[in-house]
Amino acid sequence: MNASRVIVLALALGLPALCPAQWRWIDKNGQAVFSDQPPPNDVPAAKIVRQPGAKGRAPEPAAAASEPAARQAPPLRAAASAAKAGAKDKELQDKKKQAEAAEAEKKKAQEEEAGRMRADNCARARRSKATFDTGVRVARLNDKGEREFMDDAQRAAETKRLEGVIARDCKPAGSD
Repeated sequence: MNASRVIVLALALGLPALCPAQWRWIDKNGQAVFSDQPPPNDVPAAKIVRQPGAKGRAPEPAAAASEPAARQAPPLRAAASAAKAGAKDKELQDKKKQAEAAEAEKKKAQEEEAGRMRADNCARARRSKATFDTGVRVARLNDKGEREFMDDAQRAAETKRLEGVIARDCKPAGSD
């Protein structure tokens, strides 16, 4: 049994050598990423926390560099935050364009509906006026539901009303 313990112990000590190398970095969202593959090219070296073959943390270029390099770090952060702000601005502009397009589509649909209603009113008014122009007697229902024929004054008033509807609704669409 002693031999089996030695084998298990040897395997346990040799296991890290058999395991694939581990990379660890911070992604653009600030999340820690662990992988056996190196990080993408867009990950800066300063964001790589651990790499295979290095003991502990990866060397940080800003710490190894001189003072001028450390002074350049804030502009890099500013550039990154400006890039994030630019991306947010672009998203906002895209959303604004979508909202404007939706509003324009809604307005266009309302205008089309109003145009259809005007065309319908125009057609009905022209048919009614044509009936009045023939001189045939026209009857209406009164409040009691009885049929009454229109006299000349009522015919003239209705003809004038129909002419107003025709003048308003029978114009070409662009001449409002």
